[in-house]
Amino acid sequence: MWSQKEIRLKARKRGFHLITEEILSQLPELAQYQLGLMNILIKHTSASLTINENADPSVRVDFESHFNRMVPENAPHYTHTYEGDDDMPAHLKASLLGPSLTLPITRGRLNLGTWQGIYLCEHRDHGGSRTLVITLQGE
Repeated sequence: MWSQKEIRLKARKRGFHLITEEILSQLPELAQYQLGLMNILIKHTSASLTINENADPSVRVDFESHFNRMVPENAPHYTHTYEGDDDMPAHLKASLLGPSLTLPITRGRLNLGTWQGIYLCEHRDHGGSRTLVITLQGE
């Protein structure tokens, strides 16, 4: 059995945000899958997805701090700057983390570790709402 849908996430400020519950609240059909996979694709080039710590918010703060040092704004070698100082760094950060995740489904639920959650990595100061394509595959 396959299904696919697009969902919209609410707009968020720059940073790393837990979105697991926001996704699951829009996927009641997940309960129909006893065994399978869920693929999530973010349809944007300046935001990304990752899996990490879902309990301590300082992890998300540290992610943001690290990526801002690793990929700084206003680097003199950037030529793609017409959309703002955060634009090219956002594209680089999004490529480093990636646009998609594939997660296991077991008995109608995501089979994540106790401390794992899905992050929206918003790399723009004002990225707006984001669209995800969710593809479910299984039985």
